[in-house]
Amino acid sequence: MKIARFSHGETISFGVVDEEEHELVVLKADPMFAGYEPTGERVPLAEAKLLAPVIPRSKVVAVGRNYADHAAEFGNDVPAEPLLFLKPNTSVIGPGDAIVLPPQSERVEFEGEVAVVIGRIAKNVPEADALGVVFGYTIANDVTARDLQQRDGQWSRAKGFDTFCPLGPVIDTELDLEGGTIETGVGGERKQHAPLTDMVHTIPAIIAYASSVFTLLPGDVILTGTPAGVGPIVDGDTVEVTVSGLGTLSNPVRRAG
Repeated sequence: MKIARFSHGETISFGVVDEEEHELVVLKADPMFAGYEPTGERVPLAEAKLLAPVIPRSKVVAVGRNYADHAAEFGNDVPAEPLLFLKPNTSVIGPGDAIVLPPQSERVEFEGEVAVVIGRIAKNVPEADALGVVFGYTIANDVTARDLQQRDGQWSRAKGFDTFCPLGPVIDTELDLEGGTIETGVGGERKQHAPLTDMVHTIPAIIAYASSVFTLLPGDVILTGTPAGVGPIVDGDTVEVTVSGLGTLSNPVRRAG
């Protein structure tokens, strides 16, 4: 099932995507907390503005160097355990929203990723049970000010600017990641492409590890790492991240001011 958060007129709603009819079946409330009771209304997809499918109430947890080829392209070893960092929820934007290049950075880069949306309170979850706390999956772009990341020696500023965490276009609650691929393009030119099985640490392993550090709350998002091929984006670019079965997350790039 694919879930969208969208605006139509002056109202923000949640809906189930009816792909055959190209419509949204409007729900009474956020299905993560209130289930899937419909209002009886349907909205044509063409008339809706898709928003970030979730705004994390608590945090965005991200995993660094989780594809061996990406670690290698920066001369880094693959971490023996998931390398965690946080992005603020104020960095989240939705499909079609602009990634804004901050004046503090001279090199901002894209990082296409699969994102996991947590659906239940989770603490010290065993790896074998980890998928039971997942609400669904979406697409993310872990936008990074690479020069600031290298200069600061830690990643909070480089990863945390407003607009640096595009999410969308929808959440798929039943996505089968086996055999799936991720691809990122800039201006129509493919930059990244990899099977999702290239992840060093699996999604259940990441959830188990992260939940051993801090409590995961419903609506928290976990970014699972990016493959090789990351590179700079500039004013006027459009970044498109595609995950098989999930669709494409597209965002224009704009200079601040």
